[in-house]
Amino acid sequence: MIHIQGLSKRFGKLLVLKDIDFQVREGECVAIIGPSGAGKSVFLRSIALLEVPERGSICIRETNITNKSVDINKVREKMGMVYQGFHLFSHLNVLDNITLAPRKVRKQSRIEAEQKARELLALVGLSEKAESYPHQISGGQQQRIAIARCLAMEPEIMLFDEPTSALDPTMTREVLAIMRKLTKMGLTMIIVTHEMSFAKEVANRVVYMDEGGIYEEGTPSEIFDHPRKEKTKAFIHQLNVFTYEIHSKGFDMVAMQAKIEVFCQKYQVDSRKIYHIQLVLEELLMVIFRKCYAETSPDMNLSIEFPADREEISISLHYAGQRFDPFQPDMQEEDQLGITIVKKITKESIHFADNGLNSILIKM
Repeated sequence: MIHIQGLSKRFGKLLVLKDIDFQVREGECVAIIGPSGAGKSVFLRSIALLEVPERGSICIRETNITNKSVDINKVREKMGMVYQGFHLFSHLNVLDNITLAPRKVRKQSRIEAEQKARELLALVGLSEKAESYPHQISGGQQQRIAIARCLAMEPEIMLFDEPTSALDPTMTREVLAIMRKLTKMGLTMIIVTHEMSFAKEVANRVVYMDEGGIYEEGTPSEIFDHPRKEKTKAFIHQLNVFTYEIHSKGFDMVAMQAKIEVFCQKYQVDSRKIYHIQLVLEELLMVIFRKCYAETSPDMNLSIEFPADREEISISLHYAGQRFDPFQPDMQEEDQLGITIVKKITKESIHFADNGLNSILIKM
């Protein structure tokens, strides 16, 4: 669907993109990761010709959009882009923000545009915010509205440039939940992100960029678990990510905790914090097993992540099945003690559910 050859971009004497060759298949979700200054955002903006390349070609389907005869505005009508900032019109309410482009560009009637807008608001879980103004809603809600506004133009391609970088953890999870929905809808997506666990979970392919080029690419497992090249290894090593999957009631809790201890010791995590990580996971898993998997096999995965330059540790736990929030106040007495322990030794504990998947994000 997207074919890029020899793409280069220079700002003055600085060569930002260097002869990039890149392809994206229809319906594919590609995550782009890499250090700051690698050219990720410039690359994404170049795909939409928001940055004009020095040389190279960008073909969307059969159309070379770098050809001067091409009406780039027509091409962009089928290409949605979500930025770090929300860029909503402050003087328009949510409904008018979403319907403006379909009415002005696609000449839809107000009735038709508003009907579609309300469907999209339902998709992003904000039906009740149709009449609200941007200053009346949270940052995460504004970003979800920005996504709905792009979808109103029925794009064939969606480009996301660090869409959660300006959000706190709760708002980040809100936006990522919507993006998971879009991947299941089969929308072609390119995502520049620093959310590594999200990239590993939803992307079909991960591209690691460094020094203005594509240094390595592959499946999420290949890039995060078995990177081949040194710079990729160094970047992934800095992230310090531990992952574990549980698909059996008879899984070995002791073996999992031992692996966690080895992983944490490798990165000089102090013994008290290691114990707290193990305790949090053990208490949560016991409650979730009792409530969600009494009669079915578990379908769970967890990750522990802490960048080398930060002391804060993040734990993500995902489990399939009916909605179950272990932090709800009406927990049965047998589970209350364990959850109380979890709350006392963590900075933040958030649960959310979407489309049959429960997720817990914990900061320690």
